[in-house]
Amino acid sequence: MKDNIKENNQLSFLFDLTTYIAIMFLIRETFIPNTHYLVTGFLYSGTTLLVATWQMKRQRVTWKSLGLIRPKNITKTFVNAGIIFIIIIATLLVFNLIQDSFLVVKESSAAVKGTNTGYSLSNGDYGYFFSVILFVWLQSAFEELLERGFLITWIEGLFSNLKFRTTIAIIVQACIWGFRHSYDISERSLSVALIGIIMGIAYVKLNRNLWPVIIAHCAMNTMSMI
Repeated sequence: MKDNIKENNQLSFLFDLTTYIAIMFLIRETFIPNTHYLVTGFLYSGTTLLVATWQMKRQRVTWKSLGLIRPKNITKTFVNAGIIFIIIIATLLVFNLIQDSFLVVKESSAAVKGTNTGYSLSNGDYGYFFSVILFVWLQSAFEELLERGFLITWIEGLFSNLKFRTTIAIIVQACIWGFRHSYDISERSLSVALIGIIMGIAYVKLNRNLWPVIIAHCAMNTMSMI
């Protein structure tokens, strides 16, 4: 009887993940002409957030139970976020060194179309910079809710009968996140996947508290915008 219940739960997680990933990539293909890139970004994350929330409601899971809780120690939370940020930067530097040593052709570092924040900041247009960066932070938070909180938990549920289900979940969610950023195996997808692995490990090791990874993600995107 218990085995049947467990199998039904796994089928439920499989259905949820299949639906979620299908919708995520379907929405990713949606193109809205003459719009700022943040608009399409919120379309992707907003749609998948609604889908994930609906699926969580079916499973009687809340965002609070996935780690969206008030930090007990704000200072410690920021320190942990800083450590995550430093580890990510160090990992990316090593990744770039490895690429250079193998003479891998690197992708263009041109900014995403519609991103003029660095130029605006250097020319004193602080209003534009801060208006955009606030939305970037919100988008960063959504990504951590979905990639780390939701995906890791649901993939663990799918592989609940395996001993290394958490390791599998961290790797799979990182690969999905990396592929979603470029739709190929490239420098960008690999570097994003590495970040996803670091964020996933941090999320699990820090008692599944989302705030340190959210803050680290915001700091990382702020640096890239500048």
